[in-house]
Parts: sequence; C-alpha cells; structure tokens
Amino acid sequence: MVRSGTFLTLTAAMTFAAFGCYAATVNLVPLLTSDGLGTHLAAVALGLCGAGQVLGRLGYPWLVSRLGPRPRTVAILVGGAATIVVLGVLPGPGVALVCVAVVAGSARGLFTLLQATTVADRWGTRSFGRVNGVFTAPITVAIALAPGGGALLARLTGGYPASYALLAGLTFTAALAAGGAGRER
Repeated sequence: MVRSGTFLTLTAAMTFAAFGCYAATVNLVPLLTSDGLGTHLAAVALGLCGAGQVLGRLGYPWLVSRLGPRPRTVAILVGGAATIVVLGVLPGPGVALVCVAVVAGSARGLFTLLQATTVADRWGTRSFGRVNGVFTAPITVAIALAPGGGALLARLTGGYPASYALLAGLTFTAALAAGGAGRER
C-alpha cells in the first residue's frame, strides 16, 4: 500500500501543501509589514490566524458530512491556495488583510484535520500506525522547514508577495495532484 502510486501521490501532494500553508501563515508578520502594516497589527493578524485555525477545525465535521475524501482534500487545498494568493496580492486595507489571515488560518486548521484523517479515510485502519507514520513523516519535515523555507523563498524571489504567489501555486498544484490520486481501500 505505501508503495502504490496513489499513496505516493497523495503523500507528495499533502507534503507540498503543508509547506505552502505553513510557510504562508508563519510568515504573515513579515508579509504584512512589507505591505506597510505596523508590527502591532501584523502580530494581531497572526494571532487571529491562530483563532481561525480553531474555526476551521470546528467546521471540519460539516465538510466530512458533505464531501468524500477526495473532493474534501481538493476543496481544502484549493481554499488554502486561494487564501495564500490573496494574502500575497492584497495591498490593504489592514482590516481586509486581517480578515484574510483569519480565513487562511481556518484553511490551515482544516488541513490539520485533513492530514489526521487521510489515511483512515482512504486506506482504513489496518496497520494504521505504520501507514500513517510513513504518510506523515515527509509532511512533518515540510512543516518543520516551512518557517525558514518561506523566509528564504521571499529572499530569493525579491519579497514576500512574489513568494506567496509561488506558495499558492505549489499548494494549488498539490490540490490538482490530490484530485488525481486514485481511490484505494
């Protein structure tokens, strides 16, 4: 199972999406201050992004009741990509940026529960510990690298807006790959 094309594709998609979503939310303060927001308001936006994660997690059961694993995965990843691109291109006002940060946090909160349920939803609970460990290992590495990787990407691209466009593209590409991953049980 862990060597199947579906498993490998979905693992790669979730790994790239994790990097995109986490790099974008963790690097909110430098993005927003580069847009001219003060550090205080940027920090508030980051804090409210965290509150948005809770909102996303609370909304996850609603998505589960309405969407199967594949469309739910695609919807969450596309939502994450959309919020990343909006954060990167929206110049203000500050209130709008804070609202988008909350929605980005919500997408990240949804992603957290998606990651936790993907293996059981797609492959069941047989050998769950082993299969989930293989699935989450590269995702965890991507999450760990995301803060510094996002900052490095901003430096290499000439700024946070350009890096957010790349992070959004990465996350959207992950959504396409996840949508194309076959179903196994």
